[in-house]
Amino acid sequence: MGTAYAIKPKSESPYPGVVEAPRYSCALGGAYMATLATFGAVPILHSGMGCGMAQNFGQNFAAGLNDAGPQGNTSTPCSCLVEEHAVFGGEDKLRNLIRTSLEVMQGDLFVVISGCVPALIGDDVGAVVKEFSGQAPIIHVNTAGFLGNSYKGHEQFFEAVIDQLLTEQPVVRKRVNLLGIAPYQHVFWKGNLQVIKTLLEQVGLEVNMIFTEDNGLEALRRIPSAELNLVFSPWSGVATARKLEEKFATPYLVFPSVPTGPKDTTAFIQSVAKRLKLPKRKVEAVITHEEHRAYRFSEYMAAIATMALPNAYTAIVADTGTAIGLTRYGSNELGWLPEIVILTDNPPEEFHDEIVRNLTEGLDSIVKPEVHFEIDSHRIRLLLREHTVQLILASSLEKYLAVDELNAMQVSVAFPVYDRLIVDRNYAGYRGGLALMEDVAYKYGGPL
Repeated sequence: MGTAYAIKPKSESPYPGVVEAPRYSCALGGAYMATLATFGAVPILHSGMGCGMAQNFGQNFAAGLNDAGPQGNTSTPCSCLVEEHAVFGGEDKLRNLIRTSLEVMQGDLFVVISGCVPALIGDDVGAVVKEFSGQAPIIHVNTAGFLGNSYKGHEQFFEAVIDQLLTEQPVVRKRVNLLGIAPYQHVFWKGNLQVIKTLLEQVGLEVNMIFTEDNGLEALRRIPSAELNLVFSPWSGVATARKLEEKFATPYLVFPSVPTGPKDTTAFIQSVAKRLKLPKRKVEAVITHEEHRAYRFSEYMAAIATMALPNAYTAIVADTGTAIGLTRYGSNELGWLPEIVILTDNPPEEFHDEIVRNLTEGLDSIVKPEVHFEIDSHRIRLLLREHTVQLILASSLEKYLAVDELNAMQVSVAFPVYDRLIVDRNYAGYRGGLALMEDVAYKYGGPL
């Protein structure tokens, strides 16, 4: 146990450049998922057919057994590039694909997502897309897989939206955008967004949620009119917020995670309310009501929680935002002892120190977690084997390791999740803490 964090040098690996089962897809996958999450948007893939099909199981299904929604998967228009296009180019095929897609597919926005092959052979995808700009709202996202992972692709989607779709608008007082929650990559994304939207509306804000809403294109176009952007990750979404500040002068607040439980949720609401000068009486009335309900209902689980997991030594293996939220809630409200936290989303090194502070400072626990940044699933297993823990909050990849080797209880809370269906289940806000207690306590409490 300790406060130091560790990044194992790549030179230690006997297979340089090889990573076992990383917890994300490529940049194309991130842009593809963002498009699917924007209701009314139609993805058009300029890539090999495998690039699209791989996302069905690699992103959709891995995000709590989810499908793609009304668009995507086998109905996705794709140029299906093969060897001849790598030699002679694929611009003509893309041109024909866009033309027929506009005729056949019903959508409010068309998003052309180009993969590795077009980037390598030099297809001028932007020029081809521009030919159709007068026929329908259409943008192009250049997401060659080698440019980064799916978190990068998520940000590239917004970069394309900002540069190709958005225009200056009058600022609407008390309107906010929600950023930093990557669809599918954050397995509770739908529920998280809805909970935050509802809470902020209760204190008098107008929330532009963008993803899952029925008017996806309108939500995108409203982005420049927000008075404030809210980012729910210490790093994912920050680049988008910075770009919006540069282009439209929209300020932003960064929160290290989606808040879980009463303490962090109250702090979140008070921070936003202070920034936007909301009426204090109304804000405090909402906080008082929600806190009372959350703590009152927790009494129904008090016996099972204290008998099953009193001061449980805990390991968390998750993306940064999820890990911070669950570490803080477990430590500050449930009495868990955070033994080790392993971050799997590969945040840029410039954010590492701040991430570690969020995971080790402001905790009520005497135990401060050992923090690791690790994307290799084999190394993650080795790290977990070094610790004795009772509870592992992680992905489905840790399920059998926890039960068979570590004699610990495991709950799947982070990508990939194959052993539970997640529709709008979430651990966000006041009531999200109750949901986490339900999912954890019954596994021990039932046998007792």
